[in-house]
Amino acid sequence: MSVKYQVGQIVEGTINSIKPFGAFVTLDESTQGLVHISQVTHGYLKDINEVLSVGDKVKVKIVSIDAQTGKISLSMKDAVPKKPVESAQSAVSDKDRLEDMLKDFLKHSNERQAALNKRYNRQ
Repeated sequence: MSVKYQVGQIVEGTINSIKPFGAFVTLDESTQGLVHISQVTHGYLKDINEVLSVGDKVKVKIVSIDAQTGKISLSMKDAVPKKPVESAQSAVSDKDRLEDMLKDFLKHSNERQAALNKRYNRQ
């Protein structure tokens, strides 16, 4: 196995099992590895089932091979380069969404505080 696959190598595999912590990828008839959920995408991923399904063909980079156990750690996000333009646009839209959420929160918070003040000042 160590001769066939090397750390840093990018290969294609098939998702054969999905767990909350990651996905198992079949590399060939006798070899499989694990893509941890943190290695699926460049951003935060709450539910791995949102982006992966059993049977999907995926490109993965071999991150590590444990010589004693033969376990292979894989990364999907390292197999595909991150696009800096998209990430900059994404960061801007994330910032805008956060600002909108904060404005809504403050508005509702102020409305609730005003309602409470009004209620207690009348009694």
